[in-house]
Parts: sequence; structure tokens; C-alpha cells
Amino acid sequence: MSDTTSAQHAARPPEGVQAPGGGRYAIGIDLGTTHCALAWVDLAASEGESTVHGVLDIPQLSAPGSVTAAPLLPSFLYLPHADELAPGELELPWQPTPDYAVGEMARTRGAQTPIRLVSSAKSWLCHAGVNRRAALLPADAPPEVERVSPLEASTRYLAHLRQAWEHAHPQAPFADQDVTITIPASFDPAARELTVEAARAAGYGALTLLEEPQAALYSWIQRSAGHWRKQVQTGDIILVVDVGGGTSDFSLMAVLEREGNLELHRVAVGEHILLGGDNMDLALAHGLARKLAESGKTLEPWQLRALAHGCRNAKEALLGDNTTGLVPESVPIVVPSRGAKLIGGALRTELTKAEVTSTLVEGFFPQVESCARPVTRTRSGLTQLGLPYAQDAGVTRHLAALLGRQTSATTELEGFSGHGAKETADTAAESTTAPATFLHPTAVLFNGGVFKSPLLTERTLSTLNAWLAADGAPAARMLSGADMDLAVARGAAYYGYVRHGNGVRIRGGTAQAYYVAIESSMPAIPGAEPPIQALCVAPFGMEEGSSVDLSLLQLGLVVGEPVQFRFFGSSVRRQDAAGALLDFWQPDELQELGEIRATLPAEGRPAGEVVQVTLRATATETGTLELTAVSASTTGADHQAEYWKVELDVRDKG
Repeated sequence: MSDTTSAQHAARPPEGVQAPGGGRYAIGIDLGTTHCALAWVDLAASEGESTVHGVLDIPQLSAPGSVTAAPLLPSFLYLPHADELAPGELELPWQPTPDYAVGEMARTRGAQTPIRLVSSAKSWLCHAGVNRRAALLPADAPPEVERVSPLEASTRYLAHLRQAWEHAHPQAPFADQDVTITIPASFDPAARELTVEAARAAGYGALTLLEEPQAALYSWIQRSAGHWRKQVQTGDIILVVDVGGGTSDFSLMAVLEREGNLELHRVAVGEHILLGGDNMDLALAHGLARKLAESGKTLEPWQLRALAHGCRNAKEALLGDNTTGLVPESVPIVVPSRGAKLIGGALRTELTKAEVTSTLVEGFFPQVESCARPVTRTRSGLTQLGLPYAQDAGVTRHLAALLGRQTSATTELEGFSGHGAKETADTAAESTTAPATFLHPTAVLFNGGVFKSPLLTERTLSTLNAWLAADGAPAARMLSGADMDLAVARGAAYYGYVRHGNGVRIRGGTAQAYYVAIESSMPAIPGAEPPIQALCVAPFGMEEGSSVDLSLLQLGLVVGEPVQFRFFGSSVRRQDAAGALLDFWQPDELQELGEIRATLPAEGRPAGEVVQVTLRATATETGTLELTAVSASTTGADHQAEYWKVELDVRDKG
């Protein structure tokens, strides 16, 4: 199943990204797997690194007919039966007759009736193996239950946040504000475009996308009120470890000095890893299911899902900060049953602190060596249609793989003088230190609900420092002052403030170099496909909002008939300039991003005609890559340029 593209043809250049709105606020939205949040910065009242900012308390249903406000909106959508609730019990201040609920009530009621609960919509939104516009969720609901698409579920969360803002700030229309929505650093172009589409459908105007690890670091900078420079120094490499409800995201930022000022540059991001709190809840649920089975009690599949929801709350209680001595040794869990005797037929069990520790700490954060890599297994030929979770649950193994791939990430970074920086021939000859086997972080910023547990934070840091000690490097220090629940939303709002020319901006541009496949022209050979070359259209670190013209390379563009575009990305080929044409590459250097299919308008030409074009690539403010083919007609007096824009709008075909 592949994503497709829309194509535009025009006799003038396509319009650029809209400028930020002229409103008073920069709004940051964390569209999370398990929670959403909205933060703001008052642009008029803020100056320099001193900001006036806050978090919106979001009105939501906490129970039928009961609306309360909280800073977090759980990312759950409940689709009740038509006769399940009395009239008015789903009413919101801005929506008198909704037929669904999002937020706290959706989560709690869905734990009792999981076949009507939509969860992990964000993870489904980036699942390239399904039609993300199709009504898929809840994934295993019976036929009588209404289903919605991952795109629609995301749209409803975003619409709720917009309506909550307008209810609280009628004098500051949402559409007039500068809005930034966060996404995982590893989101591919398709998932980025779908996020933008969901926002448009929810009534958003101009917006920007920001990677979540960067948002977490922006929040840390904002909270320091200018004192961040005392916690980091030139040569530092900051590792951002973000493990949330659905994904694990890793990013690396280098601290360097230019013109006497400290600057932050992103140098690498990890792969997209569907591994987070959801996996941990399922692991705990399976453990309790085995315990129940030993006592002769077998769970149905829907009860196992309900058990996982119960484990989520129990896990948070058992992994809390025990400095107050209030963390319990166990938490009771009730598994609902069907039928009239719901209470009497319910199954009861408990989750203990020891079970959580052994399952999560050892299972998800094992103490491995720096050379460890994620384990893959032989998969069954047939599988259920579900989320493409990571095969290896070891977060530390995924982290080791990233650091091992990025050993030379800072060697070409101008102004960087830390470990791994480019050495001169003389210093290299004099050095007696063994070369690093992985990129050495010097500071770590933790983010995500999983790291609200000091136990998991300490395990991750101690494992990393064991790697550093074995490589003869100093221990990494943990950056203080992180806000695990609200950092991403706060950082997104601060980024909107930075885009207005204030505060501190993290540099780095695109997290990968991007390439498009160019098919070679050759005679037909039985059994052989034409070889391809990879053309670099966007070098690593290309800044958002900038374009590159590849006018020196003339190519042929096929119009009027179905064609495919193959795109590749690389996080390790940092020296390739725009226009570099690769004839050969190692298997681990380029990763294919998916097949993009299109029929480009022929505009009066015969179908299949090959038009001579040059290319222009633009890294948009929303974090996507636009590729424009330009043809200049030189016949007659009406000399006019034509443009075909290959735009990733990911219209899935089921």
C-alpha cells in the first residue's frame, strides 16, 4: 500500500508558505499519543529571553454531564452507543449536541468498554501500511460500532483544543495567532502532511510543525530564564531522550560558539520507533493475564485491552517519586465483564511495585553494552493488521544504535570543538586516545511521561554513563528543570516566539539529506530493470523556508501517464551537496521513504511525453519537502516558464 501525490501545474511559481499571523499570542500544541496540551506566549508582553507565558486549562468531560478543566487533554476518543447516555450528558460549553467524547471521560469510560475507545491515533496516523483516511478505529470493534479514521480522530483532538482556546480567549481569535504543532522528529513526509491536513480540517490557519525533542529543549531554555548558558558550554553534545506514550524519539544537539555567542545545532535524530508507554501497559497486562490464568481465570481479548488501560494508571502510581513515602506497594485492578452482573462478575487482581520494576526496568531499559543493537526476529507470513510496533522493546538498545551510527556527526560542524570534532593532522598524530566507538553525549535532557519515574531516568542515565566510561569519556550529566508533561507544548509556544526574532533558536534544518531516484536511460534488457541514481535534492541541515535550484542538471519529466517517484533519506551522508548524483551507496546509508505515485498534468501534450526540466527543492516551514520541476518554453514571443510541483498529500488508496 503506497502513498500517492497530487501534482500542480502552473505558468507561475507556486505560492510560498504564509507568514505568521499578526495575533498577540504564539500558541504551541502538543498533539501527543496519550495526552494533548496547549501553551502560549504573550508576544506583546515578552522581551528577549524573558517571556510571559502559560498553559491553557482545557474544559473536557470528566464524567457524563460533568465538565472540568485540566492542563492535559487525554488523547482518547469515545464513541458511545446512541442510547448509552442521557440527552445533554456529552454537552460542552461550545458544542451542545456532540455524539462523542474526547479527554478524561473518554479514557475512563473506554477502559470499561474498550471496543468503543479510539486510542493511539497519532501512531496510526504515521502507519504507512494502512489507509489513514479510512474508518479503521477502534481497530477491532464489532460491525455495529461506529469507526473513524486516524485522520478524523486527530482532527477532533485539534478541534477541541481550538474551541477551548476560543472559549477562554474570545478577544484573540485562534486563526489570528501564531500556531505551532509538534510531531515526532522521525515523522516521515506523509505523516507530517497528514498532521497539517488534520489541523486544516479542525479550522486552523497558518501553522508550523516542530519536532518534539527540539520543543522539549526549547522549553528547558525558556524555563531557565537565560541561565541555560550556565548549564552547558561550547563542545557539549546534548542528548534529548523522549519516551512518551507511543514513541521513543532521540535527538542530538551540539553547543558551539559563533561570533562570541553560544548556539545550539541539531546534528542527528533517531529513527521512528513505535515504542513507549503503550507497550509497557500491554506488557504489564499480559503479565497479569498470566497470573489470572494460573488461578483458572481466562480473559477475552477485549478484557485484555481493558486490563491494559487499568495498568496505565497503576503504573503511574507505582513508579512515582518515592521521596514522600507515599508510593504504594501495590494497586488493585478490576477487569470488567459483560452481562447484567457487571460488578459481581468482574475479575480482580493487583499490580505490585516489584512486578512493574522487573517488567519495565529490565524489559524496556536493560543494561546492555554500547555495541548492542535492536534484535529482529523472523516474522510470521500472516499477521493481524495493526500498528508496526518495534520488534525489540529495549529502549537502551535503540539508543545505542543511534549513537553508534552518529560517531562522526560533529566532524564537519563549523565552530564545534568538543569530543569528535574534526582534528588537525598534527593533533590526530599526537593523540594516544582510542577512537570513539559511538558519539559521546555530555548532557542529557529527559522528556515524556515515562521519565516521570526517577527509576527509569536513573537506569537510562547509568547505562549511558557505563558506555561512556568504557570508551574513556567523562560521564554525562542530566539537565535539570525539565517538565515531563508540558515541556513539548511550552517549547512549541516558545518556538513561535523565537520565530518572531526573539530568544534563542536551535539551528540545524532538515534532520536528513533527501534524494530522489533518477532512472537511467538504457535499451530494454530481458529480466533487468533500468539502474537508478540518487540525486540529492536537499542536503543535510537545509533550513526551513529555504530553496535550492538544481538548474545545472537537465532531466526528463514524464507527463500525462501514471509514474512513480522514489525518495530516499540519509542521516549519515552529511557531505552531499544539493545536486550530488550517487551511482552507488551502502545499504545502511540511504533509507527509502516510500513510493509516491502521480499523474502529472500533460497540459495539451501527448500522454507519456518527456518534458525537459530542472528541479527546485523547498524545505517548507511545516517541515515537508516540495519538489518543483521547471520547464522553460523558448519558442515564439510567449516565452513562459511552466511548473509541476510534486506535493506529498498522501492520498492513500485502500
